[in-house]
Amino acid sequence: MNYFTWEEKGLTNDCVSLESMAARFEEAAKLMRKMSKEGFELKNESSKQYIIHKDPKIFESLGFISEEKPFKQLKLIPDTNKL
Repeated sequence: MNYFTWEEKGLTNDCVSLESMAARFEEAAKLMRKMSKEGFELKNESSKQYIIHKDPKIFESLGFISEEKPFKQLKLIPDTNKL
């Protein structure tokens, strides 16, 4: 029997058919195109890929949570208790 091993695990690990895998990839592609239009960028650093955006409000508007170190995340929180 001919076969090949599918290595990607995060996006399709719960799919039960090739059709469901295709649908998942189409959903992901649609989201990536929307993100690109919104100004998101791909940054390659130290053999890792990061999806970045300069505006935290736009980043959060799509439901993403920053993976920045906590002290960097805290700088993004506006101070609403100013005197």
